[in-house]
Amino acid sequence: MKNIKLSILSLAVVAGTMASSCETVKNTSNKNKGIAIGAAGGAVIGGIIGNNVGNKNNSALGAILGAAVGGVAGGIIGNKMDKQAAAIQKEVPGATVTREGEGINVTFDENNPDGSKAGLYFETGKYNINANAQLTLNKFQKIFAEYPDTDILIEGHTDDVGSDASNLLLSERRANAVGNALKAAGVAPARITTKWYGESQPKVDNISAENRALNRRVQIVITANEKMKAEAKKEAQKG
Repeated sequence: MKNIKLSILSLAVVAGTMASSCETVKNTSNKNKGIAIGAAGGAVIGGIIGNNVGNKNNSALGAILGAAVGGVAGGIIGNKMDKQAAAIQKEVPGATVTREGEGINVTFDENNPDGSKAGLYFETGKYNINANAQLTLNKFQKIFAEYPDTDILIEGHTDDVGSDASNLLLSERRANAVGNALKAAGVAPARITTKWYGESQPKVDNISAENRALNRRVQIVITANEKMKAEAKKEAQKG
């Protein structure tokens, strides 16, 4: 992650839109990272980063950076995302919550502290929502209801068992299964976007059964919607 953050900074300097040094950005708060990255041109940098930082989680990072507004408004959004990220970390078992810029990237540990399966995982070749996954989604639904002004990107991923084509289709079905479950639970369909990547973005190397289980997942990316962005810009102007 350190190298990714330094790459973001380098692109911003090249663009001529950011004056901070590498050390300053590396040591700054989540709020100020949102300000700095967004000020560098989130949509432009998001697209570049998404295509060039390597396979692991690059699309999630690209989506977060691409949605950034930057400046003081970005810092206001960052504060709101800090609160939502803390709620997810507290309420959702197995969730690994990463705050990046103005967004939240949620991945999952394989097991809960009691040893039971956690988060949004799937058996090999399957895309059904099992009991543990449903419990996770129910907790997400409550948080999404509490924080309604966000967009939700759901990414489907697989391990490397099977052909590329079959895994791409399987990841699509997994992403859509989670999206449909959230909609059925009451999350507004307009908030949800699904994308799928097959086996191309493993969380860990597919070198063991345990690792493959980690890669059979759905990843959730949360960013500000247009309402939150507009309100943040108005608040920034008042300040």
